[in-house]
Amino acid sequence: MTIRVLIVDDQVMVREGFSVLLNAMPDIEVVGEAVNGREAVSQVAALAPDVVLMDIRMPELNGIEATREIVAADADAKVLVLTTFDLDEYVYQALRAGASGFLLKDASARQLADGVRVVASGEALLAPTVTRRLITEFSKLSESPRPPALAQMGELTERETEVLVLIAQGLSNAEIAAHLVVAESTIKTHVSRILVKLGLRDRTQAAVFAYEARLVTPG
Repeated sequence: MTIRVLIVDDQVMVREGFSVLLNAMPDIEVVGEAVNGREAVSQVAALAPDVVLMDIRMPELNGIEATREIVAADADAKVLVLTTFDLDEYVYQALRAGASGFLLKDASARQLADGVRVVASGEALLAPTVTRRLITEFSKLSESPRPPALAQMGELTERETEVLVLIAQGLSNAEIAAHLVVAESTIKTHVSRILVKLGLRDRTQAAVFAYEARLVTPG
């Protein structure tokens, strides 16, 4: 099945470059481009892409607010944030807004395509080590950290809480299964139940939740 991608960036060279790279992949199709966040929101509604490559710093409506609006509209599209630096202070805010992960703008063609595939498949922790570092660094900078949803936390079983902590530490399903000595299919079931119980979209949001709920201590 072809993965439909919307590219959002105010720089024409970036849009065209990514478009050429992705359209060269047999399983990926760029269905549209947007020059700012406002246009991105309308394009998502009109084109229903599977993945949105979202720049953060744009005129009219930035990538963070655009991501928030797309998520609030309950769109099926997964947002993959584009950034120039792996420690961009805005990336953590984008993750909190509902982004499923991030990519550096200097990513290779293979990394770009693989990133789109990973996010489209729901395995949203694109780069566990870097994402974890971002969460660690910028959870401390959040002006209004979300208080732990105690009622929601109470719905998790002890094993689900353990899996949530391991997700926040950047482990994949296979790594969690090996750590807990259970089948990977069992972990997939736990992850699905965690997302439903906490009302989260994906693993990245689960990791953010775990840090903000103080299940994992930054640093």
